[in-house]
Amino acid sequence: MIKKYTFGTPFPTESVVVPVEAGEGMQPYGRISLPEEGSGFTFSYVMDADDIVYGLGEANRGINKRGFIYTSFCSDDPNHLEETVSLYGAHNFIIVSGKAAFGIYIDYPAALTFDIGYTRADELVISCEHADLDFYFIEGENAYQITRQFRKLIGRSYIPPKFAFGFGQSRWGYKTAKDFFDVADGYRSNHIPIDMIYMDIDYMEDYKDFTISEEFPDFPAFVQEMKQKDIRLIPIIDAGVKIEENYDVYEEGVAHNYFCKREDGSDFVGAVWPGETHFPDFFQPEVRAWFGAKYQWLTEQGIEGFWNDMNEPAIFYTPEGIKKIKEQVREFLPKPETKDGVWEMQGRFMNLANSAEDYASFFHNVQGEMVRHDRIHNLYGFQMTRAAGEALQKISPKKRCLLFSRSSYIGMHRYGGIWTGDNKSWWSHLLLNLKMLPSLNMCGFLYVGADLGGFGANTTRELLLRWLALGVFTPLMRNHAAIGTREQECYRFEHVEDFRHIIGVRYRLLPYLYSEYMKAALNDDMYFKPLAFEYPEDAMAANVEDQLMLGGELMIAPVYTQNAKGRYVYLPEEMMYVRFLPDGTLSREIMPKGHHYISVPLNVVPLFIRYGKCIPVAGMAECVAEVDSAHMELVGYEKSSYVLYEDDGYTRNYDLEKHSRTLG
Repeated sequence: MIKKYTFGTPFPTESVVVPVEAGEGMQPYGRISLPEEGSGFTFSYVMDADDIVYGLGEANRGINKRGFIYTSFCSDDPNHLEETVSLYGAHNFIIVSGKAAFGIYIDYPAALTFDIGYTRADELVISCEHADLDFYFIEGENAYQITRQFRKLIGRSYIPPKFAFGFGQSRWGYKTAKDFFDVADGYRSNHIPIDMIYMDIDYMEDYKDFTISEEFPDFPAFVQEMKQKDIRLIPIIDAGVKIEENYDVYEEGVAHNYFCKREDGSDFVGAVWPGETHFPDFFQPEVRAWFGAKYQWLTEQGIEGFWNDMNEPAIFYTPEGIKKIKEQVREFLPKPETKDGVWEMQGRFMNLANSAEDYASFFHNVQGEMVRHDRIHNLYGFQMTRAAGEALQKISPKKRCLLFSRSSYIGMHRYGGIWTGDNKSWWSHLLLNLKMLPSLNMCGFLYVGADLGGFGANTTRELLLRWLALGVFTPLMRNHAAIGTREQECYRFEHVEDFRHIIGVRYRLLPYLYSEYMKAALNDDMYFKPLAFEYPEDAMAANVEDQLMLGGELMIAPVYTQNAKGRYVYLPEEMMYVRFLPDGTLSREIMPKGHHYISVPLNVVPLFIRYGKCIPVAGMAECVAEVDSAHMELVGYEKSSYVLYEDDGYTRNYDLEKHSRTLG
């Protein structure tokens, strides 16, 4: 049962695609407050001691969000710690599971705070500054059933081409064609499987969108030569457009008033990688059509995938911000040298990027009305990726294209996937990656992954291997690192055979992983689930946060601790423990329900097959095109079968019945 409650004048986000009946009254599920002398909105609910709160998609901390405070406000924060309250995405869906089971989706694109037992341990409080929103209330039997209702409400998840389920290598700092050929040769000569190499900002001319650096004199030939190696190049597209005369994107945008405006009507200026830029006003349909059409320039040169970045939007500074801080420095200079003054100035410089003042200083033209950016901030990345997604469907109506984004809001999941933003080479970020996955699936984002090995800081061989062993199972499997950090391409480490094996397991499992992804997408289901979603009557399963259910057959339990030789696991039922060993063989062991310690060497990928189930496992392959799904081994319980979904992986012809066959 879903009810919709409308307050004030909500901004039309288009995140919901199914009409919903208007509700009347919400008791006994919480209390709504609308202050008489203010415009704020507050929902409060007294939680039972055993209530679990799921959701919030790309948010910090655990699967159970209880005990902390979170703010939905898309934020560029690569150094996120446990205290961080906002990350790159804003996904305002939660489920309370306990004495009652209900879900709440608040369709509100500005800053929205979820105080989930932080101020008061027993109280859930959701609040925002303006009471202009749609409040969706979903009642159901349990958290999983409520999630399925919500998924149908927001529409089908994006489906990428099959090659996008291969392994990809990325690094900010590949600048020349030779850099890319060296990476391709490093993987191919070491027989480490790979399907994609990502092109970060240095492939462009002066960081200008839809341009190619002179380091690639014959770009179409370069793209084709990579394809002959069964490697696709995936370029980045940033949100900011460089201000530069004779640059067609800039001049067209200015001529047609396609850029965001200051309050006085002039084009807003914010600095990003190219220096001073304008930001396309993606809230205008004609701007989306114009910007999206630009992707064709690259598809015509053989490109089949893109990643949209810096689209929170990230702003390093504005001219107004620089002017203000200069004035503050002048005031600071004659003051006595005290620690307080230094700390104050340090804070002002640190707050120069992505400042609240800047976000409140520019506007979007929405059907002739000027809307201040911070009121609809969380939709910017969504609208950029929507522009690309809609255009690519026109450019390539029969062929799927890879597309994912850094910033997102619920609804963007229909146009592309996401990666979880800039992270660090920290063990804590490996664990955070694991815990985010089911929450993102709840919000419709199925094609997801993190920067394996960590983007910032210096990874270690052990951390990268353990993170890859988790990445084996994530739909987006990408090793990505920042310029200035340790080079972390897999072939650069000793005992390269361990990396060959771990990534090779991904390709052996690819028929199963792709099949389960497609079933989840076409059935509005989840690919990753918390254990409690499959075992709702098991109190112990509800407390497990470092193991996940995958598809209908698997449980995964990655190792995420430095120097660990293994880990403890909880089995909610009898399962078959399977290890992919470095010699290419598999070990199998039946384990009863309960707690177990498992040994997991660095060069082993573990998984658990549910009682009475089996999965298909293919032979080794070095790219997706080589995976042989005609000759596979069924691994699991005897007398079990598996329904394999397999299409051409390329066209948009999806049909569960037509493309499914039973194995076993």
